[in-house]
This record gives sequence, structure tokens and C-alpha cells, in this order.
Amino acid sequence: MGFREKLLNLCGKPKGFFGRRILRRMNVSHTELADWGMSHIRTAPPKEILDVGCGGGRHLYALLTKYPEANGTGIDYMPLAVSMTKHFNRKYIKAGRCSVEWGDVSRLTLPAEKFDLVTAFETVYFWPELIPCFNQVARVMKPGGVFLIVHETDGLDPVGRKYEKIIDLMTVYTAEELEEALRAAGFSEIAVSHHETFPWIAVAARK
Repeated sequence: MGFREKLLNLCGKPKGFFGRRILRRMNVSHTELADWGMSHIRTAPPKEILDVGCGGGRHLYALLTKYPEANGTGIDYMPLAVSMTKHFNRKYIKAGRCSVEWGDVSRLTLPAEKFDLVTAFETVYFWPELIPCFNQVARVMKPGGVFLIVHETDGLDPVGRKYEKIIDLMTVYTAEELEEALRAAGFSEIAVSHHETFPWIAVAARK
């Protein structure tokens, strides 16, 4: 495996010096994608937000800024991401509006029916199994809450498929595959939005 491939494989599990650089880059390079995805949140202003796979922390910060009455929780499987999200959101942590912790989406330890908005930006690719993980998300959501998945590939574009072959444990899903798994986990009112120019998708599902 060449150096470039090793760097790309840090996207799923960032660690060390280069993992830190990748998370910082993601905070910048995914800004437009994440903000576009957030524009598809169709719900009353949430009071409790969970960002699963919080990465470098920028998207959680944007959500807390967008919803000034909300509290936010960030979880990530990688300790480096937890640390960086804490640093990026230190203002909101100090204000008592934000907490960040290690978490595994396949076995969440968070309270049941706590969150009315759950987000997953560029992370579902790396979840071990969709339906069990979606079941975990549903368990911690309030009835009527919204689960938003945002991906920069719709699972059909050649670039997204190329990265799937390079990055270990990455699975690129089509909108139809995501919708099928969400319905199997008990979600309803699923809305899929496609970007006009890029192969981006935002999938919003209600519990």
C-alpha cells in the first residue's frame, strides 16, 4: 500500500499526526457539503442534538450555532476525533451546551429517547452493519425525531466507488439502500435529496 492509500485509510480511523491533519482538512473541505445537508432538516428547532462520528467537530459547532436553544452531544469511535471535537467546541462546552465522548454506534450507551435530531455526516460508510446501527440510533431518539445522513457520494458515481476499493472497511451506499435499511429499523417519512451539481445526497428519516 502506497503513502496516498495509507493517508486515505486514515479517513475512516484517523490517528496520529496525519490523522489530525486529515480531520482539520475535513472541517474545511466538508463545510459546503454539511451546510447543504443541514438545509434539509425539516423539523421544529431541536432541543437535543446528537452528531454521530463527529470527526473534527466543525459540524456539531455549526448545528449548535444554527440552533442556539439546543444542547449538543458528539460521539466518535476514534479518541483523536473526540479530542479535536472537544477543542473545536470548547466555547459551547464551557457554556454547558455541549458534551463530547467516545462512542460506538453499534452499541450506544446513551439514554433512550433523548435526542430529537441525530446527524451523521460522511460516516455511515464505516458503520459495521446498517440495520443494527440504525436500530441503535432509533433507540436514543425521541418519537418524531429526525435522523439526517449526509454523503458526498450517491453510491453511483465512479469517484465514490473508486474510494470504496481503496479505503478499508468502507461501503458506499445508494440512496435506495439507505432508505431500505432505515425502514427496516422502523424509520418513516424518508426524504432523499440530491444535489443539482454534485453526487451529494441528504437522507432525512423520521422516527
